[in-house]
Amino acid sequence: METTQHPPVERMAKATAPRIRKVAVLGAGVMGAQIAAHCVNSGLPVLLFDLPAQGGDRSAIARKAVAGLAKLNPAPLALPALAEHIEPLNYDEHLDRLHECDLVIEAIAERLDWKEQLYNLILPALAPHATLASNTSGLSLGALAASLPEDIQPRFCGVHFFNPPRYMPLVELIPGPRTAPALLDSLETFLVADLGKRVVRAKDTPNFVGNRIGVFGIMAAMIEADRHGLTYDMVDELTGKRLGRAKSGTFRTADVVGLDTLAHVMRTMQDGLPDDPFHGSFATPPVLAELLRNGALGQKTGAGFYRKAGKAILRLDPASRDYVPADARLDDAVAAALSQKDPARRMQELRACDHPQARFVWALLRDTFHYAAVHLADIAETARDLDQAMRCGFGHAQGPFEVWQAAGWTQVARWIQDDIDQGHALASTPLPKWVLEGPVAEAGGVHTPAGSWNPTQGAFQARRKLPVYDTHLVPPLLVGERAWTMPGAGAAPTGHTATVGETVYENSDIRLWTAPAPGRSDVLIASFKTKMHTISPTVTAGLLHAVDLAEEHYRGLVIWQEGELFSAGADLQAVLPAFMQGGVAAIEPMERELQRVAQRMRNAQVPTVVALAGLALGGGCEISVHASARIAHMETYIGLVEVGIGVVPGAGGLAYCARRAAELRAASAPDAPLLSFVQKFAQAVATAQVSRSALDAREIGYLRESDPIVPHPDALLYAALQQAGAMADAGWRPALQQRFPVAGRDGIATLTAQLVNMRDGGFISAYDYEIGHAVAEVICGGDVDPGSLVDEEWMLAQERRAFLRLLAQPKTQERIVGMLKTGKPVRN
Repeated sequence: METTQHPPVERMAKATAPRIRKVAVLGAGVMGAQIAAHCVNSGLPVLLFDLPAQGGDRSAIARKAVAGLAKLNPAPLALPALAEHIEPLNYDEHLDRLHECDLVIEAIAERLDWKEQLYNLILPALAPHATLASNTSGLSLGALAASLPEDIQPRFCGVHFFNPPRYMPLVELIPGPRTAPALLDSLETFLVADLGKRVVRAKDTPNFVGNRIGVFGIMAAMIEADRHGLTYDMVDELTGKRLGRAKSGTFRTADVVGLDTLAHVMRTMQDGLPDDPFHGSFATPPVLAELLRNGALGQKTGAGFYRKAGKAILRLDPASRDYVPADARLDDAVAAALSQKDPARRMQELRACDHPQARFVWALLRDTFHYAAVHLADIAETARDLDQAMRCGFGHAQGPFEVWQAAGWTQVARWIQDDIDQGHALASTPLPKWVLEGPVAEAGGVHTPAGSWNPTQGAFQARRKLPVYDTHLVPPLLVGERAWTMPGAGAAPTGHTATVGETVYENSDIRLWTAPAPGRSDVLIASFKTKMHTISPTVTAGLLHAVDLAEEHYRGLVIWQEGELFSAGADLQAVLPAFMQGGVAAIEPMERELQRVAQRMRNAQVPTVVALAGLALGGGCEISVHASARIAHMETYIGLVEVGIGVVPGAGGLAYCARRAAELRAASAPDAPLLSFVQKFAQAVATAQVSRSALDAREIGYLRESDPIVPHPDALLYAALQQAGAMADAGWRPALQQRFPVAGRDGIATLTAQLVNMRDGGFISAYDYEIGHAVAEVICGGDVDPGSLVDEEWMLAQERRAFLRLLAQPKTQERIVGMLKTGKPVRN
């Protein structure tokens, strides 16, 4: 695989990180192999060790694990070819190779004796400066450290990745008894800057923070479901998206994780926390114990709390032990309460409602709040760490203390204590005094703009200050860290950019602003306020105004969105009324304005830089590819997907593809057929291909090799501002307009023949063929001779005609209406 030296801005956020050049991972199991994959995603070579195999290839175990990465879904590797940078080794033959590594991560099975034996084996081979870290999910770091020599203990700690490591942002950093504080700061810097992680410092207690609270929540859900007579599918309906959690809820999540894994974490709490006042709730439920005995471990064995029968999903009936159809139906009053936008009213209505579903939700929240408050001082430094662990390790929109605080701290605390006094709670232990007395009660919660509550110090503690966080200009804030207001329908997840920087211009859908130090105030920033950052006519007008302002008063323009999503494309809801009233003719001016935005981004007299993260689809992709440069987070999923609603890209996407194909041929193979370069883009557009990572976007052609990839999403804005400023400082000018060759009618004929084969083979519908043919006509430049030179305006006119022609078709309109109703593409 060809490697590329990334420009200075990509390395900028890593300047303060420790010099970790190579990583060793010990243990090629599910977690070990995926940790290795995540390291190579970030450009770090990895040595992956496991036991020696019998026979010729002694490294066969590790080699098989590396090969298996390609089969996992979601994909651990940002590009399959990165697997070649993971070197499979074994302990017998290659132990001396450990001296090459600056960081050694142990990720073998959760057996204290096995880990001790492994440490004794590898210690002689460790480099004198190397850090040794265990990926244990809950074993005592003190017990592990006890087997290490005294000179090793200061550079030993726990570094607990959550599964899957590429996608779950949380890493828990746990010190041993003698871990050097500087080592923790150094590792946190590395994890944030190089691996893009959100780090929580945990105390050395069983299951640390995330699993301690998260698994208790699962156990509480099982207990309360039994108390209130709810089925497993009903519990999942109540504990999924409606509570701001993963849509799989409780029992589906347990099946996905693996019931054996869940049981192991539960046993750690049973055995390691005998004096916990909630210990009576840690017992393995009889149904779970029976599933384990029967080998029904969840998704990996095909049955657990659920079983799939053809296309049907069956749930386990705990009474009969048979699988029956899932038929959960939410009570209307409970659904209304859960839909209540005001958190205080939502909590009040749930507690006041007598329906078992509502009583279950209140009880589960109460139990979690109670447990988190009682054990905060034991497991974490601050309430922020606990809430961040649940956000980043379990996918909750808000942590338990945030939910509590948003609903009214003091009132909810009184309700919890009332339930404790009346014997309804899972433990009789009262809430800690700090909950209802002193600074927390006065502040109305554990999170304030000054910091989050540290119960050990009895004070609010500010966020940890490390140089790596200086580049995080707008970090996600917790409820209470800002003056909390109910977000509107279009608000981004953290909803606080309006309180940051200086607003230059703002309308209902877009804000133009400048960033505070250490950002560059001489670069203008544009941020969308629409739902999913869609591009409405108001956003379009705002972007045109942004380019004008930037050219007149600033050194550059950056488009950056709050939250980890760039743009889902055109705002279909916003343009629908105009289409219903005036038909295609009413859309043509909007179409021209979108094209004008893309061209203004490309030809602006100041550098335009797009900061990409998450989805960048349709119009979001088109704005991006026309900017002067792009800064992308690794998890950027970009694509021209307009065929899904029955049209071709209409804001210059196909014009870009045709021009870029000509540029790539000229740069790499001038004598090669142009169609071979065009075909790659045509296939991506016709199949609505979306990149699986920023590296994959480079392969497709939506990112360039010169576009930096930044590991941490919170560093994107800083990096984009620096990139724009550096380009301006270097005297950047937009490229002069040049005509470029197109594939012409011969290219259209070749692409059309391929579409015919797909249609006749039943792979695409007749209307898919028609849309694909329109893509071919535009991307090849229309009915012209092969190699004809055309300009941008010619290509944009081709796009407009094809877009508007398809938009007038009933089948396209069916697709658009279907997308608006269901959010899914319609095949017709």
